[in-house]
Amino acid sequence: MISKIVQAGEPVLRKRARQLSVDEIRSKFVQELIDRMRETMRDAPGVGLAAPQIGEPLQLAVIEDRADYQRNVKAERLTLLERKPVPFHVIVNPRLTLLESAKPSFFEGCLSVTGLVGLVPRALDVHLDALDEHGQPVSIDAHGWHARILQHEFDHLQGVLYVDRAYPRTLMTQESYAVHWGAKSIDEVLRELDPDRTP
Repeated sequence: MISKIVQAGEPVLRKRARQLSVDEIRSKFVQELIDRMRETMRDAPGVGLAAPQIGEPLQLAVIEDRADYQRNVKAERLTLLERKPVPFHVIVNPRLTLLESAKPSFFEGCLSVTGLVGLVPRALDVHLDALDEHGQPVSIDAHGWHARILQHEFDHLQGVLYVDRAYPRTLMTQESYAVHWGAKSIDEVLRELDPDRTP
């Protein structure tokens, strides 16, 4: 079953989601919610979806970056993004630690901010402790694009959208990005769009 993805402006996206008990995680409701979130994410398609994005204020997110999503991306682009396939996984009640002081910027979008993208600085390496879909503890050390996805979804659970972290002058429609900016380096984009930005 596919759920409606709520859009920016919905109050649920701006509130810190509540944690789940192990019994709740194992409940029929949450197990069915996970299935619904996976199908909704794949239908969109997206690489991550947090429960608040379908109106459920719970500390729960699903993540998957499938190989077929990367099929039409040039190899040098995948290398630049440090993007590799990530198998489906669930994070519940996550605790995130940024492991790197450097925060490279790349364009991000969001299923709850339809049609827009913007440059967002994110840590290249993170450590995440959470519970999985069975209520079992999991630890994830992620690098590159996987680390970026985890940070993006973790933010959703805190009531934060990527636009809060983006360089404001780089927010644009996906169409404008494709026509004017997609072929430029990040340095070129920042020089042209945000020349007064403090390094």
